[in-house]
This record gives sequence, C-alpha cells and structure tokens, in this order.
Amino acid sequence: MALQKFVLIVLTYLALAGCRAEGVPATRPPDPTAPIPATAAVTVTASPGQPPSPTPVETSTPPAGTPLPTAAPTLTATPTAEPLTVRFAAVGDYGLAGEVQAAVAELVKSWSPDLIVTTGDNNYPNGEASTIDDNIGQYYAEFIHPYRGTYGAGAAENRFFPSPGNHDWNVPDLAPYLDYFTLPGNERYYDFVRGPVHFFALDSDSREPDGVNRSSIQAQWLRVGLAASESPWKIVYMHHAAYSSGQHGNTDWMQWPYAEWGASAVLAGHDHVYEHLVIDGLDYFTNGLGGYPARYIFLLPKAGSQLRYNDDYGAMLVEANESEMVLQFVNVGGEEIDRVVLRK
Repeated sequence: MALQKFVLIVLTYLALAGCRAEGVPATRPPDPTAPIPATAAVTVTASPGQPPSPTPVETSTPPAGTPLPTAAPTLTATPTAEPLTVRFAAVGDYGLAGEVQAAVAELVKSWSPDLIVTTGDNNYPNGEASTIDDNIGQYYAEFIHPYRGTYGAGAAENRFFPSPGNHDWNVPDLAPYLDYFTLPGNERYYDFVRGPVHFFALDSDSREPDGVNRSSIQAQWLRVGLAASESPWKIVYMHHAAYSSGQHGNTDWMQWPYAEWGASAVLAGHDHVYEHLVIDGLDYFTNGLGGYPARYIFLLPKAGSQLRYNDDYGAMLVEANESEMVLQFVNVGGEEIDRVVLRK
C-alpha cells in the first residue's frame, strides 16, 4: 500500500513538471478565501507563430497585470448634462464692402459664434446680384451653406440667417437675395431652432407679399409659431424697428403684440444706431451699426428707452442656456457698451 502511494506521488510530480516544461500553467482549485476579481472582457490574441483564434476569447478573471481594454465601456449611469447653450452674433445694416464692415466682421468672428443673424440691409445700395457676394460673402462666406460665391468654400451647414431690409427689396421680387441664400420656409420670413432658442425672422418691408400689419398672413404665422414653440427663448428679428429713437423712428406697421404672443426679445435695425428699449415689459433692440459708414443721430428718446449709442460701429453677441440669456452690444474696439441679462 505504501508502495502504491509512492508511485502515485512520483507520477503526479512528473505530470506537473511536464506541464511547466511546456509552458502550460498547472490547474489548482480556487482559494475560497481569495477576493472575487472584477469582471472584464479581454480579447486574447494569438502568440507569434500560432494561428489566430477564429473568435475572441473572453474570460471573467484576467491574469494579474493584464491591462483593461481601451474601448469605451458601456456606461451604467448617465452623467449630468451641461445646460444646452447657443452663442450667436447679430449684425444689422452691414452690407457694404469696405473697412468698416471688415472691422465688424473681424469682431464677430473673434467670438466664434455658432451662427449669425442679421437685422436687414444685407446688400447696399440696391440689393443687386452684381454686389451681393462682395457685400456679404467676402466677409461671412464661412458661415453660409450652400455658398455660391467666390470667397472660399463656404460652410458645411448653414450658420447665416439674414432678414431682408428695404435695400434688399430694391430689386424686383427680392430675387438676388433669394437666389444667394438657402433659408427655411419661403425664405422671406421663417423660423428655426438652435439649442434653447427658437428664432423667428420676419420680413418687415412693405413690399412683403404676405403683408406686414398685425392681421397679415405673416403676423398670424408668427402668432401661431410663438404659441406652439416649446423653446425656453423665442427671438424675433427683422429690419424695421417697431420702436426707435433714431432718425427713422417708430415703424408703426411692425408694432405687433410680441409680448402677448410670447416673444422673449425683439431685434431690429434700419436706424444706424444701437438702442435698448423696454416696451410693455419686453426688451427691444435696435442694432444697426454693422458696417454702413453713415451713423445716425438720435432724436428725442422714446418712452422706454434704456440706453442709446452711436459713437462707433459694432454688433451684438448673445449667449443663452435654458435658464438665462445674456445680450451684449460690443463696439469694434472691443468695448462692451451694453449688457442685458434675461432669466427664466
């Protein structure tokens, strides 16, 4: 009996020695007191000189020191999302090629905005096809898609959303403007959403086929759109200012009940000044210092006028998240002239 046990021990020793000689680890029963390792999927690659396995091999207990895979794991918890934010520029009465517009465009581009909106008069003096690319594409081609001009390749998606002004309408049917841009809807007035902001571009010119008074087809389109919007912020923008202390003054036909309909702020141009007014609790901005060389004077301040500026050219920078919108006017020297903060 003792001899049999001796032979069994010798044979076991020889078997273990043979496994080690071939590079195969000996199998041992698991230690019941050892901690359970974390489960991880590991792809095993073939050693040099061996054919690859036809399928990846997975093990729930990788050897100590084995690096974890670099592929992104499936998250078991969703991280808290940052507030959705949009950053846009607004320029108005800008469309005349020259040093002034170049300076404003340089300012706007220094902000790296997500998009640009305009408050009209995009193409001085008469909205013609022969001038539109020099007046617009020369400075803002990288925001326009599809871009049909000669100043570069344009943008991969459209980030330039103008509204038409009276100088754009000096060509019949607004044809060069409509040919140059590809915009939503009928392209004269339209809406789109970016981040927490729903934008509504209006055509305030009296030649608009769908009308410009508060009972017009266009106005009812806006009323319905504002009521249906679920965005935290609703920006209405156009060319003719409903309220202005500048040379042109108020544009009566554009005095629609924007606050009652649900607008958060109204942006316009036409007067070549910057002005912030509050009318019936709603913020109105005249933003017309975008590049046309002639700046206008102010007449008697209108009721509700908060700030008036015409010392230099500039543009508006607006940043909005779901709970706050900050509207600034900055001149070409980089000086912040006005800052208005709206909160939900």
